Amino acid sequence: MGRFLSLLLLACVLVGGALFWISRPKPIADGDLPAMTGDAERGRDVFLAAGCASCHADQGSEPVAKPLLSGGRRLTTPFGTFVAPNISQDLQHGIGGASLAELASVLQRGVGRDGRHLYPVMPYASYTRMTLPDIADLKAYLETLPADDTPDGRHDLPVQYSIRRSIGLWKERYMDPTFVGAAPSPTLERGRYLVEALGHCAECHTPRDRFGGLDRTRWMAGAPEISGRGAVPNITPAALDWSADEMAWYLESGFNPDHKEVSRDMEAVIAGISQLPREDRDAIAAYIGGLAPVQ
Repeated sequence: MGRFLSLLLLACVLVGGALFWISRPKPIADGDLPAMTGDAERGRDVFLAAGCASCHADQGSEPVAKPLLSGGRRLTTPFGTFVAPNISQDLQHGIGGASLAELASVLQRGVGRDGRHLYPVMPYASYTRMTLPDIADLKAYLETLPADDTPDGRHDLPVQYSIRRSIGLWKERYMDPTFVGAAPSPTLERGRYLVEALGHCAECHTPRDRFGGLDRTRWMAGAPEISGRGAVPNITPAALDWSADEMAWYLESGFNPDHKEVSRDMEAVIAGISQLPREDRDAIAAYIGGLAPVQ
């Protein structure tokens, strides 16, 4: 019996050590990236497409030219209530002085500047598909925005979801940089990138499993609203019969083909997408129209 318990204890230690190693944060080091200078003008389009203002901007400042990214918005989910952080250029409370590697670590790896896992309420499971030049351009644009010294709010989470180390295991299961939709043309490829990477549309429009991971077999087929107050619609051709022109007009104007205004949850999204070049909205419309229909 003593030998069995010793072997069991050794097995537990080995398994625990392996899990601890696998679940470690994996930030990108400065030396891992080539020297790169971003373009702020292109970065503004990345910012708009990525919907950064919809969570991080001061309430009401989403559509303005220089939004104040002071954070503070509370996001209620089945896993607890999260508070969007300050990502302004403030050196103490924001991300002022962040390196390209630090920003890429946040977006592509879900690792904060303090080296800890970020909660996946930040849609890095989609942003992991972002290209490094786009991240460099986004960094250049963020550096043109004003600083704000608002401290970050505290998340309100149950104990079982407050252990950040466990997020490393979640990432091993759900962080997949491969794309889902087909893209047999340059227009569709651009649309896929805008929808699946920058726009992170699947984060709301695709159902999740019990652990909060996206169900890729039901891509864009609709899902419960994350706060539990309603449903996010199915936008595959099985449920949405809009033409490409109607979709592009919706993304520009906020009005659907029946002349109904965009829902409140989509207001900030449209506020960004409507400012993108027309060809980007056309690419998004083409990609959505080409999705596999899912009931």
